Amino acid sequence: MHRVTENTRGMFVIAATPFAAGGAIDWPSVDTLVDFYLAEGVHGVTLLGVMGEAPKLSDQERLDLVQRVLARVDGRVPVLVGVSDAGLDRLVQFATQCMDAGAAGVMVAGNRGQDTDEQVHGWFARVLERLGPDIPVCLQDYPPTTGVHVSVDVVNRLIDAHANLVLFKHEDLPGLAKLSRLRAGAGGGARRRVGILVGNGGLYVPQELARGADGIMTGFAFPGVLAEVWRRFAAGAADRAEDLYDLYLPLLRHEQQIGFGLALRKEVLRRRGAIACAAARAPGPALSSRDVAELERLLARLRAKLEAAGEPIPCGL
Repeated sequence: MHRVTENTRGMFVIAATPFAAGGAIDWPSVDTLVDFYLAEGVHGVTLLGVMGEAPKLSDQERLDLVQRVLARVDGRVPVLVGVSDAGLDRLVQFATQCMDAGAAGVMVAGNRGQDTDEQVHGWFARVLERLGPDIPVCLQDYPPTTGVHVSVDVVNRLIDAHANLVLFKHEDLPGLAKLSRLRAGAGGGARRRVGILVGNGGLYVPQELARGADGIMTGFAFPGVLAEVWRRFAAGAADRAEDLYDLYLPLLRHEQQIGFGLALRKEVLRRRGAIACAAARAPGPALSSRDVAELERLLARLRAKLEAAGEPIPCGL
C-alpha cells in the first residue's frame, strides 16, 4: 500500500466529485473519472479537497466516496484524503477510517478564528499528536479559503516536533518568498526536509518548481499536462516545461475563478469524457450560454496553439 512520505513527488490531481443533475453522487462517473485521471499519468489523487465539494457531502457519502475511489485506484497511485474539520474527534475518526480503507495519507487545513502563531501552532500540534505516527499528514496552507495564515516559523516548529508531518501544500499568496524560506530552512541538513506540493490552480508552477517545490496539487481539467510539465522540469528541461505550460496558461487562469471555476472545470471534464454531468451540488455555480461560448473560444485557441507548437492534442479539444 502506498504511503506519502517526505520524498513524495509529482502531480497530484484534486478529484472532482461527480453529481447527477438531481444532486446525487454519480457513482459510475466516479469510476470513469478515476480511470481518466490514471490515464492522464498523474502521480497521485487527492480526494475531498476544495474542488471535491466536501462540505456538501454527508459523513457517510464522504466515506463511501473514499472507499469507491480507493477500490478503483487499486494501489496504482497514492490517494491523499482531505479530512479537515473544526472538531478534532471527528477529524481523527474520519482520518482513521480513510487510512483503514487504504489511503496514503491525509490533508489537514487550519480552522477559522486561529489568528496568532500560537493558536495556529496549537491546533496543528494537537492534530498531529492525535493522528499519531502511523498516519502521514499533509499540512495545507491556503489562507484565501481558510483565513488562516501559517508562518514559516510555525511550519518549521511543526516539522521539528512531528515526524508524521511529511508534506506541505503551499498555497499562500504572495508565496514565492515563503517557499524559498521553507526550502532554505532545510538546507544543509539543518532541518528535516518535507515534500512541498503547490496549488493555487497551478498559476505559478514554473516559478515554484524553480524555487524547490517537489510537485503540484491542483484540479486543472488537463492534469496530464501538468504531469508532463513536472516530468520535463524534473528531467532538467525547464524551458521545454515552461513552453508547454505557457500554452495552457489562459485556460489555467480562466479556471482559477474562486467558486465559479468549479463549473468550468467540471464542464471541461464532461467534454473530455471523464464525467457524464457537469453539475455541482447545490448551492453551486452553473455556466450561462455566454460562459460556455467563452470557454469554447479558449479551447479552440488552445488547440490552434498546440498544433502550431507541435504538441499533442488531448481529448476534449
